[in-house]
Amino acid sequence: MGTGVASPEQAFLGDVRLDKWLWAVRLFKTRSLATAACQGGHVKLNGQRVKPAHTIRPGEVLEVQLTDGPRTVKVLAPLEQRVGAKLVARYLEDLTPPEPRPARREPPPEPLFHRPKGAGRPTKRERRQLREFGFLPPED
Repeated sequence: MGTGVASPEQAFLGDVRLDKWLWAVRLFKTRSLATAACQGGHVKLNGQRVKPAHTIRPGEVLEVQLTDGPRTVKVLAPLEQRVGAKLVARYLEDLTPPEPRPARREPPPEPLFHRPKGAGRPTKRERRQLREFGFLPPED
């Protein structure tokens, strides 16, 4: 008995739907999410929206909008059965350009007025100081 899909050739059983392939290569957690993404226009082939029933072919390049950002993937082999994460590289090539590292941010400036959390209601003197620094609206 086999422990799963051994090679791309063994996994190919004929025509494979796009939504099934997206689910099988773990781009979507469920097939219904993959179908909804196709219907919602979040999956594109050559810049055109594709339906979930589109037959996938090796060499096609897909642009997929995921929650963590857009991904561009190239189909290496059709696949109907879901495979383990380690085997996904046999069926797709990730063409997504690496994201530039964000510039290092400076730490926020120290607050002008520090009040310990849970210290209760400010005293009359503290309220005057808060108004003076602009943390409270002026008293009417």
